[in-house]
Amino acid sequence: MANRNIQISSLTHSSTEDESIEIVERKGIGHPDSICDGIAESVSRSLCQCYLESFGKILHHNTDEAQLVAGNSIKKFGGGEILKPIEIIVVGRATTTYQGVSIPVIDIATKATKDYLRDVIPELNLENGVKLSVKFGEGSGALQNIFGSFGNVPLSNDTSFGVGHAPFSETETIVLNVERELNTNFHMAQPAIGPDIKVMGLREHDKIQLTIAAALIDRYVTDMDHYQDILHQIHESVYELTRKYTEKDLTIFVNSADVYDDPSNINNIYLTVTGTSAEHGDDGSVGRGNRANGLITPNRSMSMEATSGKNPVNHVGKIYNLLSNDVANKIINSFPPTRIKDVSIRVLSQISAPIDQPHIADIKVVTNDGNPLTEAEKSQIFDIVDYNLDTIHTITDRVVSGELHTF
Repeated sequence: MANRNIQISSLTHSSTEDESIEIVERKGIGHPDSICDGIAESVSRSLCQCYLESFGKILHHNTDEAQLVAGNSIKKFGGGEILKPIEIIVVGRATTTYQGVSIPVIDIATKATKDYLRDVIPELNLENGVKLSVKFGEGSGALQNIFGSFGNVPLSNDTSFGVGHAPFSETETIVLNVERELNTNFHMAQPAIGPDIKVMGLREHDKIQLTIAAALIDRYVTDMDHYQDILHQIHESVYELTRKYTEKDLTIFVNSADVYDDPSNINNIYLTVTGTSAEHGDDGSVGRGNRANGLITPNRSMSMEATSGKNPVNHVGKIYNLLSNDVANKIINSFPPTRIKDVSIRVLSQISAPIDQPHIADIKVVTNDGNPLTEAEKSQIFDIVDYNLDTIHTITDRVVSGELHTF
C-alpha cells in the first residue's frame, strides 16, 4: 500500500479555550432541522439493514434531502389542537431493484420515518398531525460496484472534506449536555418540556451566557403561573448541571422572547401542542443544524456537508466527518491530559480514489506545556491516523448499528 499523505503540525499557540469570545449552538432533537436530520439518517440506516439482510451488502442510496414544511396549530392551556399538519418530504436516491429482486424502498422509508417521529415527538399524532411524502429516484444497482472497485475498499463518490476536533471546550461540553439533560432526565421528571430545545452558548472571557429556547407542551401546563414555574425549574436544573463543568460567572436565559404583559395572550409565550416549533411556522432541512459532532461551532473549522442520510459506504461527506471526530478523540485519549490541549483534523478526499487513501489528512496539535511534539509523539499520532484509515470500514458498521450519531 502506498504511503498515505498524513501531515502533522505541532502548534504551541492558543486554542479555542484561549480566545476571548466563543459561540456554541446545539439544536435539540425536536428542532425542525434536527427532525429532518434524524429522519434522513433513520431512513438510510433502515435501507442499509434491508440491503444487508437481503443481499449481504449495502446498495447505493442517499437520503439526505428531507424537508419539513411547518404546519399550523392553536395552543391552549390544558391542550390545543393541530389545524394544519406538518408536511414532511423525504427525497433521495435508492436502489429499488437488484439481481431481479424488487426492494420496497418507499415502504421502508415510510416506516422508518414514522417510527422516528413516534419516538422523538410522542405528542405528535401521526394520523392527523403529519402529511408524509416519500419520493425516491432510481439508484442504479450498477452503482454498487463503486463500493468495492479497489480491492475491498470503496471509491470516494466526491471530492470533499471532513473535519473534527477534540476535546470539547468547556462551553461546547456545557451546551451539548444541557440539551441532552433537558431532553432526557428533566423531561422524565417534567413532561411539559418538549423535544424542541435550542441552546446557544456565549463565552466572553470568563463569563458564560446560555440562551435556551424550550417549547412547552400545552396539555401539561395549566396556566401562566404554571408556565413560568416550569421555566424556573428549567433554569434551576440547567444551573445545577452547568456548575458540574465550570466555575465561571454564569447567566441563563430561558424563553427570553416571552412577553407577559397580557396573561390572556398565550401567543406571546413559547407554548406548543406537540413540543416542536415545526407545528406552527418553523420549516426544516437536512444539514442546516448540528454538525457531525452534535454542535454548531463557528470558532472551529467546520464542514457544511449534510452528514445525515448520506450512504455510509463511500460518501466521504459523511464518512470523513465521522472519522475525523473519532480519530481526534483517540489521539487525545492516547496522551496524558497535561500534554495535548487541542487536536483538529481535516481530511480531504479525491473523487474515485479509495476512501482509505485521502488526498491529505491534516492534523494540527496544540500542546499544553508550550513544548512542540517530539518526533516520537508525531510518529505515535501518525500511526493512530494510519490505523484508523486502514480500518475505515468500521465507520460504516458503526453507522448502521446506530453507534455513531450524525447530528
